[in-house]
Amino acid sequence: MSYRYEHFYVGGEWVRPSSSRVITPVNPSTEAVLGSVPEALEADVDTAVDAARRTFDEVGGWASWEPDRRAGVMERFATELDQRGGRIAECVSLQNGMPISVSRQLEVGYPAEVLRYYAGLARSTGFSEIRAGLMGGPVEVRGVPVGVVAAIVPWNYPQVLSMFKIAPAMAAGCTVVLKPSPEVVFDSFLVAEAAEAAGVPAGVLNIVPGGREAGAHLVAHPGVDKVAFTGSTPAGRAIAETCGRLLRPVTLELGGKSAGIVLDDADLDPGTIGEGLVRVTLTHSGQTCHLSSRILAPRSRYTDVVDLLTDLARGLPVGDAMDERTLIGPLTTAQQRERVEGYIAKGRSEGARVTTGGGRPAGLDKGWFVQPTVFADVDNGSVIAQEEIFGPVVCVVPYDDVDDAVRIANDSDYGLGGTVWTADPERGAAVARRVRTGTIGVNRYLPDPVAPFGGTKASGLGSELGPEGLRSYLRPQSIYL
Repeated sequence: MSYRYEHFYVGGEWVRPSSSRVITPVNPSTEAVLGSVPEALEADVDTAVDAARRTFDEVGGWASWEPDRRAGVMERFATELDQRGGRIAECVSLQNGMPISVSRQLEVGYPAEVLRYYAGLARSTGFSEIRAGLMGGPVEVRGVPVGVVAAIVPWNYPQVLSMFKIAPAMAAGCTVVLKPSPEVVFDSFLVAEAAEAAGVPAGVLNIVPGGREAGAHLVAHPGVDKVAFTGSTPAGRAIAETCGRLLRPVTLELGGKSAGIVLDDADLDPGTIGEGLVRVTLTHSGQTCHLSSRILAPRSRYTDVVDLLTDLARGLPVGDAMDERTLIGPLTTAQQRERVEGYIAKGRSEGARVTTGGGRPAGLDKGWFVQPTVFADVDNGSVIAQEEIFGPVVCVVPYDDVDDAVRIANDSDYGLGGTVWTADPERGAAVARRVRTGTIGVNRYLPDPVAPFGGTKASGLGSELGPEGLRSYLRPQSIYL
């Protein structure tokens, strides 16, 4: 199957690119070229920002619409996305290697649900209030849309992470320039088709896939009012420096090295804990920023935890992302596989013990596959326990008591996700409250649209989702009446 697009979706129209340069995504399961789309250069980014700027500045336009009217457009947009769900899931899995069963769960229904959530929030949020003043008169305090938003998303969860930005921005009355990652682009054209069919006004959503140069130009563009970025911590630091110099608000959702704390009372029966542990450690071949890639186990049950994780990882079907039986697909790029294999070699050299995996699966000569790998006897100060690997690699670190477990969990440059596993949910919640992280789950983990999602330390700045996510696309204005 081949996908080919020749135009960008900008200003509500399909416009010609400024050059003949193209992006040619590759299927990581087969290494076959999937098709092509035009590559956005600086001139194309300029065109997209100009379109977003005109729409935002238009008198009586999108930014000034009543929230209920914006919400209606967003709900139609969600319906159009639902109608394209099968094609979107297929596009994502073909491009980034996400197992098709996972793509259908996370990359289809969830983004549309986020859109609907923010449509409802637009209707229920008071964007203006009158406060009794202390200096001789009342004050009107308004939430004003911040303006043109540059939204830059990575290749691992392109639909989910795009909608984390598009939905609250639209609810607030902002306009958006979306730059998808060059590795995963075809699905964004289906989003453009959905927006067009839903009647999203021209210029509210503009999509220009491109590389790092296009992204850097977009971040620094004088027509942009806010940046929302999901990606690596090094890239986030560079974006933060640019936005700091420009005094431009920015939301950064970056890397993680989250801890999953298995308490001494946890039920280690595979039928009880198995599916949950697999989800929080190896979803999408470990290419998920919030995963609990460090499992902390009590010394009294350390061997049991290692054996459980080893058996679980060893039993996961590895194969083509489009195979319904696959639970571990390929890594998205050849460079990512090289990176992960380098970390596996580093773990071995540091003295950690591989209990399963550690290499490439037999019989898969094409594609960028790595076996699900479990390391035991891991010191929390080691490289594989401190740096984000972003692959199907789990480290099991021993601890003495709960205080020691919390100390180890917090001994990280990151603070994005985490989990606690226990037979006593109240005890688990008490431990979770002691972990310095933006999000954490007890016996499960799945970001909920109603609650803020974001990290501390090197995991980022600001939050997405929840009412907090909407507020980040508004600026306050005080009118002294």
